[in-house]
Amino acid sequence: MARHSEAGAATMGGMKTARFFGALAALVLLATGSAGIHSQAAPAVARTTNAAPQLVILDTDIGDDIDDAFALALVLRSPEMRLLGVETAFGDTELRARLVDRYLKAVGRQDIPVLAGVGTKSGHFTQAAYAKQAPLQRHKSAVDFLLGQIRAHPGKITLIAIGPLFNVQAAIARDPETFKKLKRVVIMGGSVYRGYDGKDGNKQSAPSPEWNILCDPAGATALLGSGVPVFVMPLDSTQIHLENPALGAVLAHGSPLTDQLTLLYHQWTGANDWRRPTLFDPVAVTYAIRPDLCPATPMRLEVDDKGYTKPVEGGPNAQVCLHSDEKGFLEFLVGRITGETVHSRAEK
Repeated sequence: MARHSEAGAATMGGMKTARFFGALAALVLLATGSAGIHSQAAPAVARTTNAAPQLVILDTDIGDDIDDAFALALVLRSPEMRLLGVETAFGDTELRARLVDRYLKAVGRQDIPVLAGVGTKSGHFTQAAYAKQAPLQRHKSAVDFLLGQIRAHPGKITLIAIGPLFNVQAAIARDPETFKKLKRVVIMGGSVYRGYDGKDGNKQSAPSPEWNILCDPAGATALLGSGVPVFVMPLDSTQIHLENPALGAVLAHGSPLTDQLTLLYHQWTGANDWRRPTLFDPVAVTYAIRPDLCPATPMRLEVDDKGYTKPVEGGPNAQVCLHSDEKGFLEFLVGRITGETVHSRAEK
């Protein structure tokens, strides 16, 4: 996303040598992967895959910053989720949809519907060249798709919205009663007590108008008043940097998925030799799978017309993660994207 364009391992211990426990250890090692940054990711799979996958729709302004591409990768690599569709938001949503088309084709997931959302004025699209390599086609409406899927699966869908909330706003305006039948909405957005970090690494800056909310304050207000459970991942908990060597491990991994991340990363960096991604959006996806990595606090938020999200007195209208486990998050994310966990194909 344009808003974030500049923001941007543990060795497994030995086990007892008794024969039974030695055999058990071997099985655990096979499940969790080798030492290093992968070692914390697989246990999350073991904890959650007994349950049916949660139904998920991803609403994204992919194509500006690089973190949306990482967020989509995490969804695709998480067996806890069945991705019903990807909706594009903000700016040239048809071109963004073509980017998703190419991405999903490259990783063999053309079974996932791609929908174009409400278009708006925007001149920023760092990964347009990647998108334009996909065939030109018209995509179905994201708002129609969202409301139709809610009707088909009432009370079961998690909407993960990691861009400006124009599609959400339109869906609420068209059919608020149907929208209310979402299970929950998880968003990356807002700035409660911490704004954008300074270039000096200062994490104590005053609250900022965060990009997603700033672009559509009315959409955020509509969501907070919709009656749907809302979980907010603001700047306070999402300014997590992917540094080397972990970044290099992803870009050099060589799978069809990481190859797409590599292409999109280099288009995002442009003429810069190296930039560290700030993984705002994958925190929202991670929360939907591993809420323990970003515990949420009940709060009442209000959004003003300048894009500020302010905590106020009154009954809670959101659950807000103010502090995340950054190390645990990075281990989980990189372990999933480069690991051996394979997400089964979505059911039709």
